[in-house]
Amino acid sequence: MKKSIIAGIGMYVPTNVVTNNDLLKYMDTSDEWIQERTGIKERRYAHRTEETTTTMGVEAATIAIERAGITPQDIDFIIFATLSPDYYFPGCGVLLQRAMKMKEIGALDVRNQCSGFVYALTVADQFIKTGMYKNILVVGAEKHSFGLDFSTRGRNVSVIFGDGAGAVVLQPTEEANRGILSNHLHSDGESAEILAMYNPGTHANHWMPEKYASFDQAEIGQMFFSHAMIDDAQVFPNMDGPAVFKKAVVKFPEVIMEALNANNLQTTDINLLIPHQANLRIAQFVQQKLKLSDNQVYNNIQQYGNTTAASVPIALCEAWEKGKIKEGDLVCLAAFGSGFTWASTLMRW
Repeated sequence: MKKSIIAGIGMYVPTNVVTNNDLLKYMDTSDEWIQERTGIKERRYAHRTEETTTTMGVEAATIAIERAGITPQDIDFIIFATLSPDYYFPGCGVLLQRAMKMKEIGALDVRNQCSGFVYALTVADQFIKTGMYKNILVVGAEKHSFGLDFSTRGRNVSVIFGDGAGAVVLQPTEEANRGILSNHLHSDGESAEILAMYNPGTHANHWMPEKYASFDQAEIGQMFFSHAMIDDAQVFPNMDGPAVFKKAVVKFPEVIMEALNANNLQTTDINLLIPHQANLRIAQFVQQKLKLSDNQVYNNIQQYGNTTAASVPIALCEAWEKGKIKEGDLVCLAAFGSGFTWASTLMRW
């Protein structure tokens, strides 16, 4: 049976480094406060007018395609995961196809936030296994910096996120000891509003009547966008940090163990776990719970912050470039985020 392998991998992060101390210009915070809660020391911000989510994705994709030994003309399907697209619509997939002058191939956009890349990789894996496509480009990219609340009001969220992109080329293999072994996807929408960006949107007060109790009917009628939304910070990401943490430290280990159990493997068999870079404290909690050594877990949130859909491929690429992943290694990817959604992929590199 055909399996999928990562034939090429690439990453891109902007050159603009923003330290915790740099954020002091905009909000009441400190380097110590941020590091204690998140582990983050710095992040990258894209150039506001020269870089987009798509252009960063193109940079990462160009490297991945070259490393796979193919050209953009050889790609026969695109899957692009992001929560920060260039446009409300169309999605980034077609913009990347245009920018890279690819053939008139299919382009799919995935909106699963922090779990987006693992979800996208799972979809690509199915296309490879069925033989429908042979060279699938999977991209995770984010430009968070354009839409954060850079004030003390928004610091709990804004200090966490950064910009960047990662990409892989997935191809089929007949080798028995290589490739993706299994994927595991989950969701629970009961807590959807705990981590969300409510507006702009078309919900028109349907899900959260208490959020707009002070709004008059005229404002609710034009719920797509209004000055009241801006004043009430409804156009920025909202997060109940403790609630997210509480859920993540349960679901992260569960979905990792689900992948191992499905393949009759143990935590000691993992050569490297690449967790979504949500919060270093979450990753450390999961590592401790699963009794994994420092050499078995790769974190780079300290340098890049949380790049959401881009965080797994960026960390995977960086780990590979540093020689921490070699052929035959058992690699586990895991993510948890808004939705809530969570996912894992287990592969033999």
